[in-house]
Amino acid sequence: MIVQILLGSLMLVTCSATHILILLLTINILKRIDLSWRTDLHVLKNGALLTTAFLAVVFSHTVQVWSWAAAFVLLDAIPNLSDAIYFSLVTYTTLGYGDIIVSSQFRIFAAMAAVTGLLNFGLSTAFLVGLFSRILQGLEN
Repeated sequence: MIVQILLGSLMLVTCSATHILILLLTINILKRIDLSWRTDLHVLKNGALLTTAFLAVVFSHTVQVWSWAAAFVLLDAIPNLSDAIYFSLVTYTTLGYGDIIVSSQFRIFAAMAAVTGLLNFGLSTAFLVGLFSRILQGLEN
């Protein structure tokens, strides 16, 4: 049980650090886009901001799902990559269909994938809400 908790915590921290890094890099990219909104192209600028942010969030979550899948395969918790990706995606998003399960020796580890998804979807939501708020403030000025 301790090994599952430690490995799961290591994956959680690694995935969350990756997610935060990707969001910070995205913020730096977004800051380079002119936010003055004083031209007739503000709709295109807003679109560029939102598209960039959305793609970064999707990319980050995809990297995390693949990371969990790789861990399940490397630990021999799930026998093949296809099932591991599916299981990781279902677990990470907390859907938990239950059609593929891991043995009891990996249950806690697998639950950490769900915790990772919950935390990082929360970060993504805050990031996107903050961006929408900035865009709306820019439109009011």
